[in-house]
Amino acid sequence: MNYYIEKTTGYTFEEAVERVTEELKKEGFGVLAKIEMHNTLKEKINVDFRKYTILEACNPPFAYRSLQAEKNIGIVLPCNIVVQETGDGKTDVAAVNPLVAMKGIENPEMDKIAEEIYGKLTNVIESL
Repeated sequence: MNYYIEKTTGYTFEEAVERVTEELKKEGFGVLAKIEMHNTLKEKINVDFRKYTILEACNPPFAYRSLQAEKNIGIVLPCNIVVQETGDGKTDVAAVNPLVAMKGIENPEMDKIAEEIYGKLTNVIESL
């Protein structure tokens, strides 16, 4: 099982970021942070890198349930989604697979939550 859920789209990079953000909202997620790695790498180490953005997404009801079920779960929150150029006019979008991310946590309640979040993130990726 992969640690991510992925789809290649025909969207431009900018369109993909916008579409992912819209689809996340439909599933109850908000974007807490937008990390533009290509800009950061250029600024910090003067490296040219393909357009690569990490969207840190949070679904507050799931975050709350998770925090109630597992006191240190914040270590693996929020859910990350990566949008990156492929170099051939397409854009890859990948989301963390919460089923894999939660595998090391021995808590049946977290397994249930991870299954629900997996369904929502899969909906986001498949809708692109």
